[in-house]
Amino acid sequence: MLPTSQSLLDRLRKQHDPQAWQRLLTVYEPWLRAWLSQHQLQPADVEDVLQNILLVVSQKLPAFVHNGHAGSFRRWLRTILVNQVRYFLRSRRQRQALDAEPEPDWLEQLAAPASELSQQWDREHDQQLVRRLLAAIQTEFEPRTWEVFRLLVLENLPAAEVAQRLHMERNAVYVAKARILARLRQELQGLVDP
Repeated sequence: MLPTSQSLLDRLRKQHDPQAWQRLLTVYEPWLRAWLSQHQLQPADVEDVLQNILLVVSQKLPAFVHNGHAGSFRRWLRTILVNQVRYFLRSRRQRQALDAEPEPDWLEQLAAPASELSQQWDREHDQQLVRRLLAAIQTEFEPRTWEVFRLLVLENLPAAEVAQRLHMERNAVYVAKARILARLRQELQGLVDP
């Protein structure tokens, strides 16, 4: 079980924590791969760019400072992705002695914070992060506690119905929900904007 005194971001920035890095990879690697795959990169190129993104993240994360929306982790990560794709395309053109070509439209849109594509990135980031972190922390809780959370939060059933189904007091249902939400908020601290 991971320590609960610090957020995932804090553990990644301040310590050499292999479990935290594994969690970061579990959460972000598939999502970043999917983003790169959607935008005219060959599978081998996707893997190269992805590895470069992760390398930059590992090198620069200790210096990352979250300072409100402009300093959000997802924006920082988006900037790294855009820069690494730009670098990759530029390097490929140079290796193949190709004439300069305009930057792909999707890359320009992703670089612009107010664009629809950037807003889509932000929404997907938060949804993906919550979904994957919930899966990662599930094992930290008793199955019954998790079932309360699943029914109450994920299936949106009324507390009275959840309590009745699981033969629990309604107050115990709220306590179970609060424990999991507190743990999730802890992991999300600094990775999503409040």
